Amino acid sequence: MNIVILGAGLMGRLLAVTLARTGHQLQVFDAGGPQALNSAARAAAAMLAPLAESAVAEDAVVKMGLYGLTRWPELLAPLPTPVFFQQQGTMVVWHRQDAAEAARFTHQLAATNQRLPQLPAMQTLDRAGLAQLEPGLAERFAQGLYLPGEGQLDNHQLLDALLLELQQRQVDLHWNSPRQPGDFAPDNAGQPDWVLDCRGLGARPQWSQVRGVRGEVALLHAPNVRLSRPTRLIHPRYPIYIAPKENGIFKIGATEIESDDLSPVSVRSALELLSAAYTVDPGFGEARIVELVAQCRPTLPNNLPEVRYLGARCLQVNGLYRHGYLMAPAVLDVVLQLMHGGRSALAEAMDCRVADAPRNDGAEAGVVCRVSGGASTVIASEAQQSMNPDVREPA
Repeated sequence: MNIVILGAGLMGRLLAVTLARTGHQLQVFDAGGPQALNSAARAAAAMLAPLAESAVAEDAVVKMGLYGLTRWPELLAPLPTPVFFQQQGTMVVWHRQDAAEAARFTHQLAATNQRLPQLPAMQTLDRAGLAQLEPGLAERFAQGLYLPGEGQLDNHQLLDALLLELQQRQVDLHWNSPRQPGDFAPDNAGQPDWVLDCRGLGARPQWSQVRGVRGEVALLHAPNVRLSRPTRLIHPRYPIYIAPKENGIFKIGATEIESDDLSPVSVRSALELLSAAYTVDPGFGEARIVELVAQCRPTLPNNLPEVRYLGARCLQVNGLYRHGYLMAPAVLDVVLQLMHGGRSALAEAMDCRVADAPRNDGAEAGVVCRVSGGASTVIASEAQQSMNPDVREPA
């Protein structure tokens, strides 16, 4: 199959690597450069926290996030360079004056656990419980929550590893080369068999409902801070997250502004982020600011992702909002199933919206995909399926 992918952010790279591994011929076009400096995927903490995010997200996001926790290790294992991945849970703390806000948050998470019992239940901690998991937190907080099973990864390492594999597989990469779906006519002579549009905000000319939601992240080097797990501070005005990466690097974020403003981080946001982090651990007072990044996340009106058809062999993927790394594995496998048979059982199970599906299933020369138990295998064509008796229809 000859497949064109528009956009080389998180979804574009995941799809390109997955399809390239099975021998498909790929062309990837991106408006930026190989380092994805202008991608929302680079300005993220890459926390994999479905229960924590349930306080502000729909159950569909939580379901996709739970799926992703199982799927991410499978996606990371074959990459040519290691990517930091951790699944030791999330800590949640609050200062005494914010106890009412913490009670509301705890009630929301308890309600999620009741609706979705497959999620590990949150645990309430006293000071001794905090000291056992994160001794540094027990010095400043008397109580907190522990959300077992949640995780994180290093998004910079992931983007770089995906790029390296694409280069090693000699995928045809076109940087600083913006394209749109109308530039191609899939399934016509001399044209690609499929077009996959993963451009995020770049797709707004063709998808008017896509909007930008601004986020700001501080990258710090803080070797004196002892936090080992992602930690969230509850606050009515600026609830922050602190994500510890390798080698004393921490990512701190919180801001969410309904704006597509791409100007640098504001003084107010920087002060709020860094001051709040200092109240969690005074070691941040001697940290060094490596980077302050502002970026906009592509978002649809309902703040949920969507896959839609522009034609029988043209798919647009968008709206991953602030949950991109949380949901990406589920959305990836939904797209692969759609490329196989025109429908996705996984999308139905996860409440991932698929819009404007074509009447024919488009499967006669389509990509064959098996998604079972969290694993995805992509085969080159229907002809190959007949030669591989182990390949089955999607579960």
